[in-house]
Amino acid sequence: MKIKNLFKLVLPVLLLIVSQPAPAQLPRETEAQKAQRMKWWTDARFGMFIHWGLYALPARHEWVKNRERMTDEQYQKYFELFDPDLYNPKEWARMAKEAGMKYVVLTAKHHEGFCLWDSKYTDYKSTNTPCGKDLIKEYVEAFRAEGLKVGFYYSLIDWHHPDYTIDSRHPQRQESDEEYEKLNKGKDMNRYREYMKNQVRELLTNYGEISIIWFDFSFPGKNGKGRQDWDSENLLKLARSLQPGIIVDDRLDLRDVEGGWDFTTPEQYKVAKWPEVNGKKVPWETCQTFSGSWGYYRDEYTWKSPEQLLELLIESVSKGGNLLLNVGPTARGTIDYRAQERLKAMGEWMKFNNRSIYMCTQAPEEFTAPPNTLLTFNPETRRLYVHLLSYPMGSLTLSNMADKVKYVQFLHDASEIRFGTGREASANDLTLQLPVQKPPVIIPVLEVFLK
Repeated sequence: MKIKNLFKLVLPVLLLIVSQPAPAQLPRETEAQKAQRMKWWTDARFGMFIHWGLYALPARHEWVKNRERMTDEQYQKYFELFDPDLYNPKEWARMAKEAGMKYVVLTAKHHEGFCLWDSKYTDYKSTNTPCGKDLIKEYVEAFRAEGLKVGFYYSLIDWHHPDYTIDSRHPQRQESDEEYEKLNKGKDMNRYREYMKNQVRELLTNYGEISIIWFDFSFPGKNGKGRQDWDSENLLKLARSLQPGIIVDDRLDLRDVEGGWDFTTPEQYKVAKWPEVNGKKVPWETCQTFSGSWGYYRDEYTWKSPEQLLELLIESVSKGGNLLLNVGPTARGTIDYRAQERLKAMGEWMKFNNRSIYMCTQAPEEFTAPPNTLLTFNPETRRLYVHLLSYPMGSLTLSNMADKVKYVQFLHDASEIRFGTGREASANDLTLQLPVQKPPVIIPVLEVFLK
């Protein structure tokens, strides 16, 4: 009798559980399917990051609200004055294309919470400033017209939303748990999570095909935020359901979840080798600035030279990765003149040497880079590229390659480089005979045709 009664009590619960739809799964794919989905990205190797928002007005770093511990009231003047009257994304797109970039990612919303599109879910947006425009719409149209793949950066962090709880990265961060508890009273992260999903749905529904979404960023731990705070899995499921081919970064705190990310993102540093996860090489992209800031910073003077930037690009490809190089437009909507100079220089180099970048990757281990060089390799054409970071005096030795090489030329002008085995070379070493004078190229490249 007791068992029957228990069964009567348990049965409705069991039926309820069975009747519930199974929780949605992140799309699953084989390694080959993922490689095919990401092929355009791994072939491209070079993209443009654009950090633009209200922080362009103070012009002293995109984290200025955090660094200077500003309140919403103190920061409001930038919203009231935002009027990029010289904004012409067609010019931005032309600069990116001429620099040799193949894709672009723009901060639709950065940590300050300001939105560059006409979102239905907030008043804190470009259409409510003197600008009065949906800046995302013009951006998408301009870059797409130049043949570049279009992406969005969307900040998980939001220093303006009333329900976003104050944490260790917030401008109003505190010293004690009691102070956090007091300030966060009445805030509801459930409402904020719904807000994020609504905005991601807008971005991935209203602007056609979006190739990349950059979520940024998680910082789990005490007074931090991780996957539970963002509801990361459901946020990602939403993104993938709306744009099945989209490529996603690794900052949702889902590194241990199958399908939870597509590429890893070393920021502002050179990797020592091709990054690995569980002993396996993974797709990667380093995001880098021209100087020390992502947003427009008028008084920042630690700008990298064109040679340094090109070396950064080449070295990334030589280790199987991409470079996402950032510009921070001014508050009037123009690209900083220093960035323009560097983009132009990189474009001049790419015009003649991009075969050593596009569709290239790390050279097979059988090839050894001579001193002061970087190697890239195109697996389809089976051509090896030797980048001369420091120009040699008359000759260059390729170790153990005499039986592997069919022809060698300078890439920039397709002029032949003669070769043979020199007196100091071992039997299977190859000595290239280079002109004494360095060609008029920032970093000359040798194109080696393999047998």
